[in-house]
Amino acid sequence: MAKHEFGIMTDGPVQGVRYDSYEPWKYNCISIHDDYIEPLLPELDKIDFFWHSIDNPGKGLAYCGITLIPPSSMGDVLAVLGDWDFFAPLRELLVRAKAEKKFIIHFGI
Repeated sequence: MAKHEFGIMTDGPVQGVRYDSYEPWKYNCISIHDDYIEPLLPELDKIDFFWHSIDNPGKGLAYCGITLIPPSSMGDVLAVLGDWDFFAPLRELLVRAKAEKKFIIHFGI
């Protein structure tokens, strides 16, 4: 089962540090099945993220890697998710992180 995992980073990413380790337990991640994420990729590819490090800006999710989602992009991600029930946990996570001005870490498939 291919899945994407999302969690709130308690400490913001540090410049010069790469986030390359698969550690979903460290961020209390939630899982979203790839069948739900894959159709959104064209829209997510228009949104600013960081890939593995805040020193590496990019557009869209690092599909098979690690994405750092800044608070400034969370509104755009929420707009892409729509109101499908299966995205409810992710919407809640994004809203909470945005309110707390924290990054979300995404572990791709």
